[in-house]
Amino acid sequence: MNAEVVDVVVVGAGPAGMAGATKLASYGLNVVVLDEQSSPGGQIYRGITLAPLSRRDLLGPDYAQGNPLAQALVASSARYEKGAAVWQVTRDHRVSYLREGRMQTLQAKAILLATGAMERPFPIPGWTLPGVMTAGAGQILLKSAGLAPSEPVVLAGCGPLLYLLGWQYLRAGVEIKALVDTTHHEDYWRARRHLVAALRAWPYLRKGLQLMRSLKKACIPHYTGAEALAVEGTDAAQALTFQVGGKHERIETRCVLLHQGVVPNIQFSQSLRATHTWDEMQLCFSPLKDSWGELDVPGVFVAGDGGGIGGAQVAALQGKLAALSIAARLNVLGAPQRDKQGADLRGELNDNLRIRPFLDALYRPRDEHRVPSDDVLVCRCEEVTAGDLRSFVALGCTGPNQAKSFGRCGMGPCQGRLCGLTVTEVIADARQVPVADVGYYRIRPPIKPITLGELAGG
Repeated sequence: MNAEVVDVVVVGAGPAGMAGATKLASYGLNVVVLDEQSSPGGQIYRGITLAPLSRRDLLGPDYAQGNPLAQALVASSARYEKGAAVWQVTRDHRVSYLREGRMQTLQAKAILLATGAMERPFPIPGWTLPGVMTAGAGQILLKSAGLAPSEPVVLAGCGPLLYLLGWQYLRAGVEIKALVDTTHHEDYWRARRHLVAALRAWPYLRKGLQLMRSLKKACIPHYTGAEALAVEGTDAAQALTFQVGGKHERIETRCVLLHQGVVPNIQFSQSLRATHTWDEMQLCFSPLKDSWGELDVPGVFVAGDGGGIGGAQVAALQGKLAALSIAARLNVLGAPQRDKQGADLRGELNDNLRIRPFLDALYRPRDEHRVPSDDVLVCRCEEVTAGDLRSFVALGCTGPNQAKSFGRCGMGPCQGRLCGLTVTEVIADARQVPVADVGYYRIRPPIKPITLGELAGG
């Protein structure tokens, strides 16, 4: 297939992709942004250019901050390709994608991966029942279409998004039956050692406290230190059960939204065979990169949550930093100018990252909610349970890639996105070895499913 030659391909149009592409375009570079959505914004600012003012007001000021980024991208010379499903990125900078049923390929001098984050798996009994979904999915419906549950919901898990969604649902008129928080007293004690740094990022703490006060003022039942979460039901969710302080609790509901944080989307960086390390604070694999975001695959950069969870403000700053390094690499910006502008951006970046160790310690997902019991489904696509994985280990399975041979685990349509971390941690637990020793799936293209007809058409 003949490939169109461009200077830079940016994969993803969230805060990192938008900020990076706009900066690159300002240097006169030929920049193409490939994005699956129908408008820029990513997940955090999803639909920001299309949302009516009433929806922006409902979702809050943090959501509205995405509009200047999106408008700047649209006004720049960068070419925004919406509805583009990237299925392959190679080490020699070829990017293949499917758009409007046509296969297309770009040959770039540099690549910026701005693929963002995915919600962490939350494998508990009943998590695959109809009526159960993630808090992130619930928020996407609210952002993209103004849709909210028509019946009372229960929000369960941990992390800032749980409280943000609760606040947004209150403003949307959704009845919240309960907020079930898995954060324990020991989590607060663990987070205390990061409190001084967190206080220097006071605006973030203030936002969180305001969200909690709003939910408390609305008299929403709030359980903390919840353990042993399970969703009851046969054909659909009927209730959420859990324990608090040894006491069994049961809340009848047909709509449960689960959340225990987000993790980097590393499908592309893994497919490039870039080096990844296990982050014990964030409990996930992250690509190894330099201070500008460049991987150990020359000319390929990562910015935003795809390189480690930091949030929207951090992502935009990292996108600009990567853009500076790419511009210098392509000889349109001198190294002194790059370093001077980079120093200013790093100051802002450090200010915004101060809160992160506190949040990572406070909202650390509990072991039981990451490494489930034998009867819990782990791989939804191929219907593999945690017990199946443990039996594979007993037969000699040493990691996720071997698990594919033993029971097709991770070989379904999601290609391990929904089960990857859980599979790794279950195997590590069964083998009694560090998670880093087990590793992750060996990701291969196509990263997104394509048909043989589409491939042949290219």
